[in-house]
Amino acid sequence: MAIKPLALQQGDTVGIVTLGSPLAAETIDARIAYLRSLGLKVIVGRYVYAANGFLAGTDQQRAEDLMAMFANENVRLILPSRGGVGVEGVLPYLDYDFIRKNPKIVSGYSDITILLNVLAQLSGIVTLHSLLLLDFKPETAPYNFNQFFTATSSVTVPRPIVNPPGKRLIGKVPGNVSGILVGGNLTSFVGSLGTPYEIDTKGKILMLEEVHEPVNTVYRYVEQLKLAGKFADCRGIIMGECTGCEEAYGQTYEDLIDDFIVPLGKPLITNLASGHGTLKAAIPIGAFVNMNGGTGTITLLESAVRY
Repeated sequence: MAIKPLALQQGDTVGIVTLGSPLAAETIDARIAYLRSLGLKVIVGRYVYAANGFLAGTDQQRAEDLMAMFANENVRLILPSRGGVGVEGVLPYLDYDFIRKNPKIVSGYSDITILLNVLAQLSGIVTLHSLLLLDFKPETAPYNFNQFFTATSSVTVPRPIVNPPGKRLIGKVPGNVSGILVGGNLTSFVGSLGTPYEIDTKGKILMLEEVHEPVNTVYRYVEQLKLAGKFADCRGIIMGECTGCEEAYGQTYEDLIDDFIVPLGKPLITNLASGHGTLKAAIPIGAFVNMNGGTGTITLLESAVRY
């Protein structure tokens, strides 16, 4: 049974960490100010502002910040500043048993994807494929905040994962299945294959999204997951957006889905607002969900948090 962190409430404390690439100090400060304007308290990790080339401090330093947030009894939500690259480097330095005993809400996307799934797999906690610190600004779409705060505060189930108005979920291959939801950024999963932290899709519902890759590269990553058995193992597939992904040789992302994902024969839903897109659904990783490829619906059967 999944371990759920306590729900987020007004006045709770958010712990800020930088786990991958660095983020400009002025951006961090502006986003923290906005969080505080929402009535949340904020504490900042020791290495949040660090910059070591394309990484924010060493692997050990970034892991130390994350573990400090799990150890702080006042922290209810751990919010990475951004993704980028390098999150995989912190994984060997985490104490997964301690995290299991001290669950917190952890939210993010992009390279944070690998952390979300590893925490679900090795610590058994539900995490959230949703907003980063980077997204907390006045111009962020209300849909995103509604999704985020509903997921982090509500225990009501069953509850549908809904796309924003005018952007419907598309059922591509019929089939009604239930299972633990895993997934996120395609590149991150491919990078973890062959490591102790590769994604476990056996009996799961797999969600994928990508950003800024030409379609022929996306094909390469999809094929690698296929050869690694990740599609054969899963019960169903949800394809999120491929944000800013350019056509290749006249083929689009939608063509790739039709040509290479549909023939797998697994229940399939596409067009989920996810990850790098402007509009972001809040997707619990490690929670039990139902997907119906015939009706194009995704339903949460358990909440991401508890009271």
